[in-house]
Amino acid sequence: MSVSPAEKPAGLSVFFPAYNDSGTIASMVIRAVQAASELTPDYEVIVVNDGSADATPQIVDELARTYSHVRVVHHAKNRGYGGALQTGFRSATKEFVFYTDGDAQYDPAELADLWAKMGPDADLVNGYKISRSDPLHRIIIGRLYHHVVRLLFGLTVRDVDCDFRLMRRSIFEKIDLEKTSGVICLEMMKKVQDAGFRIVEVPVHHYHRVFGKSQFFNFRRIAKTGVDVLRLWYELVIRRRHQRPGVRPLAASAVDPADRAYRSSPRT
Repeated sequence: MSVSPAEKPAGLSVFFPAYNDSGTIASMVIRAVQAASELTPDYEVIVVNDGSADATPQIVDELARTYSHVRVVHHAKNRGYGGALQTGFRSATKEFVFYTDGDAQYDPAELADLWAKMGPDADLVNGYKISRSDPLHRIIIGRLYHHVVRLLFGLTVRDVDCDFRLMRRSIFEKIDLEKTSGVICLEMMKKVQDAGFRIVEVPVHHYHRVFGKSQFFNFRRIAKTGVDVLRLWYELVIRRRHQRPGVRPLAASAVDPADRAYRSSPRT
């Protein structure tokens, strides 16, 4: 029987997808190093720089030189949020994988709350926002999106788009993530639920964005997301009613060779 990582030291990979997050990524990585080191001696912190056009690449490279547990994977071109998440999951080497965004709307210190709930009866610990610290229009759109996708996909989780998750890396031996847009979170949670993995939910705080602006909330992106959601619904709900598609493993070694990585040896 497996035991909780909180009861027995286990390996932990923490990663951040980062795109033009130069104002926040340094503090996020430092807080993640502090949080992870308090949970287990066997940890790594990975930043996936998704083709940032600001100072993010230089900042994260300096962090990797400063902290031996930090490493960076650079995308030469922006691949989208889903592409950054795919790279993060493929780059993770430890038994447990945690990710959150690099824009500081979540506090990496709250990883400890998820870690404590990762017991033998859990495969994924999903955060859900206690309250959303966003402008009113984003809150309204977010709630509409949440209710629509729960209905369309039959999801039971309280917050499908709370990007504050801890999971067993072995999940990706059974599911494959294919989307490169923001609907990858919906794809992931639907496939995790359908595969029978056990999900535990934990409340987390959500903070006001203090640097940069959302890449999602404009009419063009909202329309594109709507189309992507409908296509995903057809693939994962309608088509699967008639046939059971196979799943392909998301290999840990599948990082695109075109990516430039700055790697540091773990502290001994």
